[in-house]
Amino acid sequence: MPAVSRLFRTKDIDQLIADAEAPEHRLRKTLGPWSLTALGIGAVIGSGIFILTGTAAAGETLSFHSILHAPVLDLLRYGPDAVSTIGRPGAGPAISLSFLLTAIACAFAALCYAELASMIPIAGSAYTYAYATLGELFAWMVGWQLILEYAVSNMAVAVGFSAHFNDILDSLFGLRLPPQLSGPVIAGGVLTGNWFNLPALLILLVLTWLLVRGVRESAGANNFMVLVKVGAILIFVIGAARAVDTGNWRPFMPNGFGGVLTGAAIVFFTYIGFDSVSTAAEEARNPQKDLPFGILASLAICTALYVSVALVLTGIADWRTLNTAAPVVETLKTLGLDSIRRWVGVGAIMGMVSSLLVFQYGQARVWYAMSRDGLLPSAFSRIHPRHRTPHVATWVAGLFVGLPAGIWDVGTFADLANIGTLFAFAAVAAGVIVLRRTQPERPRGFRVPGAPWVPGLSILFCLVLMLSLPLQTWLRFFAWMAAGAAVYWLFGRKHSALAR
Repeated sequence: MPAVSRLFRTKDIDQLIADAEAPEHRLRKTLGPWSLTALGIGAVIGSGIFILTGTAAAGETLSFHSILHAPVLDLLRYGPDAVSTIGRPGAGPAISLSFLLTAIACAFAALCYAELASMIPIAGSAYTYAYATLGELFAWMVGWQLILEYAVSNMAVAVGFSAHFNDILDSLFGLRLPPQLSGPVIAGGVLTGNWFNLPALLILLVLTWLLVRGVRESAGANNFMVLVKVGAILIFVIGAARAVDTGNWRPFMPNGFGGVLTGAAIVFFTYIGFDSVSTAAEEARNPQKDLPFGILASLAICTALYVSVALVLTGIADWRTLNTAAPVVETLKTLGLDSIRRWVGVGAIMGMVSSLLVFQYGQARVWYAMSRDGLLPSAFSRIHPRHRTPHVATWVAGLFVGLPAGIWDVGTFADLANIGTLFAFAAVAAGVIVLRRTQPERPRGFRVPGAPWVPGLSILFCLVLMLSLPLQTWLRFFAWMAAGAAVYWLFGRKHSALAR
């Protein structure tokens, strides 16, 4: 086979399924439709529901210090004039419409995931789908980006958890960990004098231990945390509804439809995570039916919760006052609703911990799938003889996230996770189009309506949102891709199971 052709060889779907059923690689099938839905909710809804809702309603002022910080779309539209201070008008009370628009955009990607998940019920999510449709090189790049998505997202969440953990200690016991043990060693590229962010590492090690113990135990813990944080959101929505002043909703769209679109761009990334449901394919009892249900149900439930919070928050406060670090908490404090404020704090903590759990779960399954295909060292596909979990991949993934989270303030790298996710979304949509042409007769437990137009629109949305990210993010994206290409050339190309 010519060298170029080898880069684009695809893996047969039947062979993928057969490999997953091999005794040495078989995972324990314990997850039903509602556990899969809870995984999606656990990943999507974090503490951001209580923060970004206010930011998107009030708007932002973005100071672009250099051409590297300007969004690529603005550079294409305005040229050098994009390098300036640019205001982003808020959506105002219409932030609820922003959430609905974002849900529609995400629904295109979710439908594509649902079709491929029902056809290829294999761990690895977008990586596996790309291997079956676009070829080995594309699969490697998608998997490489998923590693980045899960790792960087969880690094940022772990750092945020550490700060909230200190606040809880202070409010309950009047204690605080010294900054040397609870702050980043490096922030903004400068040494801070701290030693290590210990809570960030410890929470990841605890969750890693739980994930190694078994998917049933992990799913049970996630189900509990999801119930608590959804309960906290409902307490806020129902409890604070009595303080709503309908005058705060007028005018509903103070900055017109442009403000609604800006709000949608800001809150889009609060929806990232529903794709993690597909990483649980090999541990689902009935993946052909339950995976599409879990993906679409989690997106629908999260949208309803987001819209409800947006309506109540903009009803109890003037939308212009919500551009703060903690708009929900500060508004409740101003209104004297302290009991609800405490529940919001609990919900924020549970949101962070459940997001950490689900993303660590998904990351380990991607490493496991790539190792089973020979693109990563074989140790990552070892299965624990008792717990039937990929224990080596899980522990390595925990340390891979936990150690950097203890050293760096990684919030500035969040856009890297966003661009990697959008790249994976586009690859999944392209996979649907390819399989509709190459294998139209293959049974599908779920079919995307309106194909190929709906997958095509999904690709278009992803490209537009990728271009809305700063040039600096694109440069880092290409640097990470180049590093991935080097790893593939030196290791994956030679050890690929498909090549053997």
